[in-house]
Amino acid sequence: MHPVLAKDNVAVVTGGASGIGLEIVGRLVALGMKVAIADLPGPALERAAAETGALGVAVDVTDRAALEALKVRVERELGPVSALFANAAIQPGSDVFDERGTWNRVIDVNLMGLVHTVQVLAPAMIASGAPGLIVMTGSKQGITTPPGDPAYNAAKAGVKAFAEAVQHDLRGREGCRVEARLLIPGFVWTGLTRQGRTEKPAGAWTPEQLVDFLMAALDRDDFYILCPDNDVDRATDEKRILWAAGDIVENRPPLSRWHGDYDAAFKAWLER
Repeated sequence: MHPVLAKDNVAVVTGGASGIGLEIVGRLVALGMKVAIADLPGPALERAAAETGALGVAVDVTDRAALEALKVRVERELGPVSALFANAAIQPGSDVFDERGTWNRVIDVNLMGLVHTVQVLAPAMIASGAPGLIVMTGSKQGITTPPGDPAYNAAKAGVKAFAEAVQHDLRGREGCRVEARLLIPGFVWTGLTRQGRTEKPAGAWTPEQLVDFLMAALDRDDFYILCPDNDVDRATDEKRILWAAGDIVENRPPLSRWHGDYDAAFKAWLER
């Protein structure tokens, strides 16, 4: 187990009232950590706090003042933060020309909400001189950027770039004992991915499987925690990621994986 995830240490989990976040909360509480769930006000937050025994704090991560208030409350009631899981996200769907009117909210929550969460909570973690852990939840969609949800893809691509910058900065700070990781889930069965379905697809992992993988990865030095699922193994993920990068290197059309002229070439690439 990662040394920061220890009894009586304090953790904050944004988006912790459901899905992956709630599963993380449960694991941390089981380890004896003091945990704050930061999520939107409502029955889900109340239920999560009651079921896990964690401190529930109503926060909209797009509101920096609310994040500042979260920091003050957590430090007052639980103590200094050792672990931060910046996990809050939404996925209402989007289109290129924003006909659904979702772009601003998606970028505000999924990218800027995460950025502000880290900017508000990480400085005190660094200044303490104690070991610390920051896990930011990204997405494979922020790496391979498949067609269909450009706002979500753009936000998660930004999360990847920000997480890389954070870890680079932390690594270069003399005496800094805080590290960052990027969690890259595969297909996980949560409220974010249900999209009207009532039964879990066979290809999806449960949040429990995802957090099992996360906890094992935190024992290693992996920055990129690239998660498989029941349909896609790591080797396939690696080939998809390399193909996406190859669009630039090979001067192919963008998103050539979904471009009919490259179907045969992509299939051959997967079979190599």
